[in-house]
Amino acid sequence: MHRYFIKTPWIVRRLFPSYVWSLSPDNGAVYLTFDDGPHPQITPWVLDELKKYNAQATFFCIGNNVRKYPTIYQRILDEGHAVGNHTFDHLNGWKSKEAVYLSNVAEAAKIIQSDLFRPPYGRLKKNVARKLSQVMPAAKCRIIMWDVLSADFDQEFTSIQCLSHVMEYTTAGSIIVFHDSEKAFAHLKYVLPAALEFLKGQKYLMRKIE
Repeated sequence: MHRYFIKTPWIVRRLFPSYVWSLSPDNGAVYLTFDDGPHPQITPWVLDELKKYNAQATFFCIGNNVRKYPTIYQRILDEGHAVGNHTFDHLNGWKSKEAVYLSNVAEAAKIIQSDLFRPPYGRLKKNVARKLSQVMPAAKCRIIMWDVLSADFDQEFTSIQCLSHVMEYTTAGSIIVFHDSEKAFAHLKYVLPAALEFLKGQKYLMRKIE
């Protein structure tokens, strides 16, 4: 049984008000995000799918993957998408010492120029969160969480269920999480094209986080 929320409840948002859980609904946009890339095959496929719908997205990249696949990372930027820091080695913030975690974020920040940060697994200690801006390139780091989790990484769900998470819970301003990773691709290759078609049909703008 999964131990996470598909739709982030209001009480969690209230407990962590400095984190960004969703954005203003006023412009009728939703915000697709992709974690854990870049991947040499999956990320280009994602970019191709986004291009079909003129959709922008935000890619929360692992620094070590950027180091290994710099041309794919550059393609993300060249095609007008946003990027964010997702640590250098996908560290679990609850299991890592403060100094180790901050050093890992700083290592990723050397090659990911962004003020956006998403903690892997959504796990981050409060004392570390307060110090992130010290190791990020911008004066103030923005911690980007999410409103809707597709759960594409979870094999306990079917691809149809992952799609239903997006269709049922997305509203204007939603930040939606997908993964451009091998673990998620079995679901993603079904879910992403169908989700893009659905969101287009609902007249949502698909924009990057700026």
